[in-house]
Amino acid sequence: MLSLLRPALASVGLFTLLLGLAYPLAITGVAQAAFPQQADGSLIVRDGRIVGSALVGQAFTSARYLQGRPSAVDYDATGSGASNLGPLNPDLIAETSERAGAWRAATGSDNVPADAVTASASGLDPHISPANALAQARRIAETRGADIDQVRAVIANQVEGRTFGVLGQPRVNVLQTNLALDAAFAPEQPAPQ
Repeated sequence: MLSLLRPALASVGLFTLLLGLAYPLAITGVAQAAFPQQADGSLIVRDGRIVGSALVGQAFTSARYLQGRPSAVDYDATGSGASNLGPLNPDLIAETSERAGAWRAATGSDNVPADAVTASASGLDPHISPANALAQARRIAETRGADIDQVRAVIANQVEGRTFGVLGQPRVNVLQTNLALDAAFAPEQPAPQ
């Protein structure tokens, strides 16, 4: 029995060291050397303070800022996920109708982009469509006392193209755009809320 158990325990010990310790440390080292900013979470720092991540959405409630997609998890990164309601579910239909009404009231537009009323699969999407972002320009300009064309220009400047020119859709990072709005229009606060 001991002659069978010894190789099994030695294999468990070896593979634990290799795959549980050496491999993760090697990958972490390569990631830190090759992509340090991404390996640390793509954190955005302003005035020596972390204000968020370029990869994780957060809630913005002030009318001075772009507001991201609705989140089924209230932007709680510890429990990301969707609502799991199907497209014909009456609760989802009521929820999106309510969101659409609120969006129309806030923007004054009847053209409601889908990403303005539907939550993302993760609940943490940091991006919105350019149409959604530009539709919010009037509210932001009025709240900040700024020219709407200048607000639109800041937003247009923040549009990211398709990944590698072919993957995904053009998008706007909400946090980075809000920081750009603060830089362009002298904020009341040092960082988005």
